[in-house]
Amino acid sequence: MDFVEIKVRFSEIEPWKDVFAALLGEIGFDSFCDGEDESEMCGYVREDLYDDEATRTLMETHGYPVDTKYFISKVKSQDWNAVWEANYEPVKIGACYIRAPFHKPCPEAEYEIIIEPKMSFGTAHHETTSQMIQYLLEEDMKGKSVLDMGAGTGVLAILAYKRGAAKVVAIDNDEWAYRNNLENNEKNGIADMVVRLGDAGSIGAEKFDIIIANINRNILLNDMHAYAQAMNPGGVIFLSGFYADTDLPIITECCNGLNMKYISHKEKNRWCAAKFIR
Repeated sequence: MDFVEIKVRFSEIEPWKDVFAALLGEIGFDSFCDGEDESEMCGYVREDLYDDEATRTLMETHGYPVDTKYFISKVKSQDWNAVWEANYEPVKIGACYIRAPFHKPCPEAEYEIIIEPKMSFGTAHHETTSQMIQYLLEEDMKGKSVLDMGAGTGVLAILAYKRGAAKVVAIDNDEWAYRNNLENNEKNGIADMVVRLGDAGSIGAEKFDIIIANINRNILLNDMHAYAQAMNPGGVIFLSGFYADTDLPIITECCNGLNMKYISHKEKNRWCAAKFIR
């Protein structure tokens, strides 16, 4: 499977990197990393999902007060690991250390997670993933049942498992992410996590104490009813993948209508993660 890479060079990197990552995400790009130059960002999409017209229209008519130059190229699947190794750095968030197999171990970390990133979202570099990790480190997970929707690499599900969750179910509708999650579970010595290829309809009649959903605003709103049905009374849901200023009020209103009470949120560079209790 081959991929299309877009390399975007900005006259001013912040906050435009995140703005354009969100815009590109709306037209199919699902993985991002920093470029070789500090003013660059790279985005990736499967070649069969790439929309050249939409991409070029976005980059040439976006109208934002920032100068951009973009370069589009094809990345062979066998070259993908080399691309990540050139750009991917380990991440330390509190007691959690996330690294790739080619990084040195960190024995002093309370929770060390090995992630082979490939094309799946969830390397802890993005604000939403790091905020969700902060929430999971604060939450008592021991003996709890946990559902991770849009699991990507499985990094959040793996952390929940390592923090003592009794049952963890990870679901993603992308086959690459599904396989990547299974691979990462093996690298972290996890044999009994349930990993499913599917969407919110794959939850079935199961109930959970904690739900994690780091996806995007539209999917969260569309699937919120399914999440609410899957929560035990007193259950907690952590949501992310949206902006604090424009999206959090809409997410909160939707949750309130489903008997989920807002508790708190974290914010960085406009990106937001929020906690609700049913």
